[in-house]
Amino acid sequence: GPDTFITNDYRKLLKIKEIDAVFVTSPDFLHEEQALAALEAGKAVYLEKPMAITIEGCDRLLETAYKTGSKLFLGHNMRHFPVILKMKEIIDSGMIGEVQAGWCRHFVSYGGDAYFRDWHSEQKNATGLLLQKGAHDIDVMHWLMGSYTKTVVGMGMLSVYDKCKRRSAKTPGCAKWSDAQWPPLTQSGFSPVIDVEDHNMIMMQLGNGAQACYMQCHYTPDAERNYTFIGTKGRIENIGDYGTCEVHAWTQRGARHTPDIIYKLKPLEGSHGGSDPAIVREFLAFVRHGIKTNTSPIAARNSVAVGVAGHKSMRKGCNAQQIPPIPAKLIKYFENGQKK
Repeated sequence: GPDTFITNDYRKLLKIKEIDAVFVTSPDFLHEEQALAALEAGKAVYLEKPMAITIEGCDRLLETAYKTGSKLFLGHNMRHFPVILKMKEIIDSGMIGEVQAGWCRHFVSYGGDAYFRDWHSEQKNATGLLLQKGAHDIDVMHWLMGSYTKTVVGMGMLSVYDKCKRRSAKTPGCAKWSDAQWPPLTQSGFSPVIDVEDHNMIMMQLGNGAQACYMQCHYTPDAERNYTFIGTKGRIENIGDYGTCEVHAWTQRGARHTPDIIYKLKPLEGSHGGSDPAIVREFLAFVRHGIKTNTSPIAARNSVAVGVAGHKSMRKGCNAQQIPPIPAKLIKYFENGQKK
């Protein structure tokens, strides 16, 4: 309406006392700066993933939330995907025993258009696509496997989009896409600077002894996340990640492709399979009533840390990288519902 406050300076917004909470959904490289300012202004913050583009940036956000007492909430909406919740339910039930191995294959059909035509294409803005896309999947794997990564090794390359036709630096980028924009090498308008990898692979050693692998490709024609978790008594795998999808379970030995159990899941109302409205409701309940949340700033930091370390590994000879620990006081604070 005509009385709506509009500004291009977020600092002016934070000075309005009547505002209790803010959503930070800006480009990744602005997350830390804007979320820090909001926390220091006493606002509850919904922060889109990735939390920040450096481990140090994530840790500054944790420390600031701790010092100010302002509530910090991370937008890891995949924890509300029906298919992920079903897989978590199966694992927690003990059906497949203790999970020892897990992997995710992430096919990003729109990756070339969404991430190689704008600011995402530069390391200085994004660090790499293990953060922008992988932060979700790494978080899911940590959550379902019950532990955080301690050591990571990465391999990756820029193998396709460095060969595509670029736009000039003076021409604005456009990240819109359509199925007709295919195959990649026939397209044009890509960013003048591209120095992030277009496929990424990491191997993770978790703190509980389990191991995981994540593979991501941005020049594939299809779009899907495919998870597999193998325990001491069985295996589960998803077919489809949101919308109409299935979870397949194998609990008996046999040289066969047919699963023992098939769980069919229907899409919920709302974007991203209903997860977007679900996570917004969770945030509002957290701000208003202090509920225990499904998401965690500690988990969000650790997913970024794995992405950062994975990119460091692949860019430095595939050397193993250790994930730096979080101070115990911060872990205790966030595990206690952000209460001292």
